[in-house]
Amino acid sequence: MLTAIVGINWGDEGKGRMVDLLAADYDIVCRYQGGNNAGHTVVNESGKFILNLLPSGILRSDVVNVMGNGMVIDIEHLHKELNNLRNAGIKITPDNLKISDKAIICLPYHVKQDVLEEERLKDMKFGSTRRGIAPVYGDKYLKKGIRMGDLFNKEALKERLDQIVEWKNLLIAGGYKSVEFSSQDMFDWLVKYSEDIKDYICDVGLFLNDAVKSGKRIMFEAQLGALRDIDFGIYPYTSSSSTIAAYAPVGAGVPGKKLDNTIGIMKAYSSCVGEGPFTSEMFGDEATALREAGGEYGAATGRPRRVGPFDIVASKYGVNVQGADMLALTKLDVLSYLDKIPVVVAYDVNGRITKDFPTGEELNSAKPVVEYVDGWKCDIGKCRKESDLPKAAYDYIKYLEAQVECPIKYVSVGAEREDYLIMN
Repeated sequence: MLTAIVGINWGDEGKGRMVDLLAADYDIVCRYQGGNNAGHTVVNESGKFILNLLPSGILRSDVVNVMGNGMVIDIEHLHKELNNLRNAGIKITPDNLKISDKAIICLPYHVKQDVLEEERLKDMKFGSTRRGIAPVYGDKYLKKGIRMGDLFNKEALKERLDQIVEWKNLLIAGGYKSVEFSSQDMFDWLVKYSEDIKDYICDVGLFLNDAVKSGKRIMFEAQLGALRDIDFGIYPYTSSSSTIAAYAPVGAGVPGKKLDNTIGIMKAYSSCVGEGPFTSEMFGDEATALREAGGEYGAATGRPRRVGPFDIVASKYGVNVQGADMLALTKLDVLSYLDKIPVVVAYDVNGRITKDFPTGEELNSAKPVVEYVDGWKCDIGKCRKESDLPKAAYDYIKYLEAQVECPIKYVSVGAEREDYLIMN
């Protein structure tokens, strides 16, 4: 069984929480794209963890975790993330963590380039996390990347790094007029932070192919959501990788395999970190109340998230792009404070009402068409089965399910691992 767990919206849907929960039924969890530019928050009996690079299955001792070739990995950040987990008592060995030898390394000059470009853009910035993601993906496709497997041959690594740093300084120093990077400093950085991860680096394609042959259950974990996909998202305010389920086997290392199932994750309302069009956005006291109720601050950056009502137009588009077979609805409990719950049912695009998700300038000019449904005004955090839900909460779930045309199977009603219910 090959299953992808993916975001339906702008990211921050609660994928880490659901992966941690559902990983109990899988043998392997594989991250297949992205870097440390987003965080997956997991709360369980061991504590609260924010995972930027490691797959969310790392908190289950019986699950093998894979970091695929589609990822870009800041090895200094990975070093710190591994140590944080070890200090919390989480056991990590080459038996339960495997890193693709084909994954690209995000170096300090990528981070610097990211910061310099955002500062150059000023008010026109993209809202980057400033962690080097766009520059390192750019270098990957320019064939100027350093891969994890390159760490094993220091002589060849130094020679290649000399050439790349010379080229990179044409932009850093020549273009941005910033301080040049030293090839020796970058080599020393690679050596320093690779020492404790070399034993984890391998051909994960071989491992995953063998796992498929032996009938292992594999979960592919995405970062961010459909609307941040480089091709199908709100370009250019997207990530620099493919966040959709169809890319999962490619980014994991088994491009010849096909998914059996896709589970989409979406919140009971909308949230968004970063710049770009966000049609359902709330402002003022209404936004503050929802943000505080949901604790909507970026896991990777701490930035306050933009928030708004559930967006049917964007969510239905995300369901279609992801090819979702079923959905998990997260943070339903957050809406318990509302008498009436707003929902974006359509967009007004220059006087034309549409339920189709627009792109380009049409999306930039779109205004939300909002309707209200009844709230339930009571604590639902202890609900563990469908019949425990108040009628208004049940009706809200079924309303969203009908609108996005995909069954909602899982509903989370709290942050803890067991705070969820399964719909009949």
